[in-house]
Amino acid sequence: MSEIKAQRVELQATDGLTLVGYHFQAESPHAAILVCSATAVRQRYYFPFARWLCQQGFSVLTLDYRGIGESIDAPALKHSRARKQDWGELDMPAALAWLDNRYPTIAKHLVGHSAGGILFGLMPNFDRLASVIAIGCSTGYVRYIAMPDRFVAATLLSIYFPLASKFFGYVPAKKLGWGEDLPTGIAMQWAHWCSNPGYVSNSFGKDIHIHHYDEVKAPILILNMTDDPISSKKNVEDLQRLFPQAITSPTWIDPKEFKLAEVGHMGFFRPKNSVLWANVTNWLKDH
Repeated sequence: MSEIKAQRVELQATDGLTLVGYHFQAESPHAAILVCSATAVRQRYYFPFARWLCQQGFSVLTLDYRGIGESIDAPALKHSRARKQDWGELDMPAALAWLDNRYPTIAKHLVGHSAGGILFGLMPNFDRLASVIAIGCSTGYVRYIAMPDRFVAATLLSIYFPLASKFFGYVPAKKLGWGEDLPTGIAMQWAHWCSNPGYVSNSFGKDIHIHHYDEVKAPILILNMTDDPISSKKNVEDLQRLFPQAITSPTWIDPKEFKLAEVGHMGFFRPKNSVLWANVTNWLKDH
């Protein structure tokens, strides 16, 4: 099969901001999938996975959230006013609305990586999702992260992020191997959410006044790797509490069972680990 080409599309958020996504169109798709990125990760990282899904008969849409990749919302990152909650309240809903308009008669599913598998509870159109597959997802509460990653995360979130924000006006994360550089609003909200159990719920009634976590009823597969230091059992249980009405199915994959040396928090979507991808389509067959 020839390589599936991605079509660049512009997505209009309700606050007027234009975001950039890429559409992978399957021939006679039986469902459509919205792929939502992890924090500080460009959508292009998920292109090999999106092409593979397309070959399995799913049309796919990826997107860069505001402040990331091709959706930078200001001339310079230090001028960005983006917050992490904007991804769930504005950006992901715009992408799902585009998919809904493009494919009105087939089911829509969300495959989210890390934050992308959590923030859909902020989406006003969350009820258009038939199911959610949350990969590498947990609340990321620092004290529940395995050592030595706990120490690294605590240092970056509580010391480096605030200092870098004040000095540079944004957080240079790329040089540290923590993905893309981040606007201050995104970085500091991320740090706040991971400083206590509950993640996004730390902003309920403060910055976030409307959410839908207690209304979500779509089935959720929480798919994590046994060598992911962030997705500890306690952090996954903490995530489940965010969705009191949903059937959440926590599942751990041992990379060694697939003869893989390491997968961790980021590796699921790498082509060298594509043997794991069938876990997604096997789930979707029943949902």
